[in-house]
Amino acid sequence: MWLTAGFLATLSALPTQPAPSTRPCVEEIALPDALYDLLDAWLSGRPVETRPPLQECPAGEHAGQPFANGDASSENPPATTSRSPVLAPSSSRTAPPGMTTTGKTSSTKKASSIRKASRGRKSKGDLAAAAAMAWLGTPFSWGGGSSVGPTTGIGRGAAMVGFDCSGLTLYAWSRAGIRLGHYTGSQFKQGRRIRLSDLRKGDLVFFGGGTGDPTHVGLYLSGGVMIHAPKTGDVVKKTSFLNSPYYRPLYRGAVRPS
Repeated sequence: MWLTAGFLATLSALPTQPAPSTRPCVEEIALPDALYDLLDAWLSGRPVETRPPLQECPAGEHAGQPFANGDASSENPPATTSRSPVLAPSSSRTAPPGMTTTGKTSSTKKASSIRKASRGRKSKGDLAAAAAMAWLGTPFSWGGGSSVGPTTGIGRGAAMVGFDCSGLTLYAWSRAGIRLGHYTGSQFKQGRRIRLSDLRKGDLVFFGGGTGDPTHVGLYLSGGVMIHAPKTGDVVKKTSFLNSPYYRPLYRGAVRPS
């Protein structure tokens, strides 16, 4: 009984081993031999030697991670971070042949460019109308006007630089590459006749003269409005001829120069 009690007292004096939370080190495997040594020392009366507490292995060893700087004694293994694949910017990615990075084929892109170019391309009528509009406010001069702009007129217009009605339309259409005569009657025959409902910008609109040659011409803009050089003492201006009690009854027809 005394042996058992003394033996138990000796065992209680030994350092308590913590429950291993990780894989045990090699020291822990030698525990049975250490116990036998202890018993032998106690039975023979030799001093009992105690061993220091067992140490746990570093966590990094169990995780399969290397120690910092390659030092096995380091207690601070380097932290590892997960890396996500990094995509190159869309502008630097290589697209398949004939395909842009936005998914549009080169042919589609080319068609889009053509449509934009066609929207930006002006018709001859647009060019003629723009050329005439540049001279708003220019004095009327009988016989005045040429393909290069306003000129000194003839007769009662000899003292004035400006345009008469056919001189303004002659100049405007010359900017679009069409040559017209400097006479209302000849311009009435220099193109295709156009119905009132089909008028487009730049078309020539004619007035007066009964059944003979028209006596006045203007250049159609839009919405029943024309730009023209009306008469001596007046200037190049815009007039709504469809709503005019003077011009509407005198309307003779329209021509698209060619």
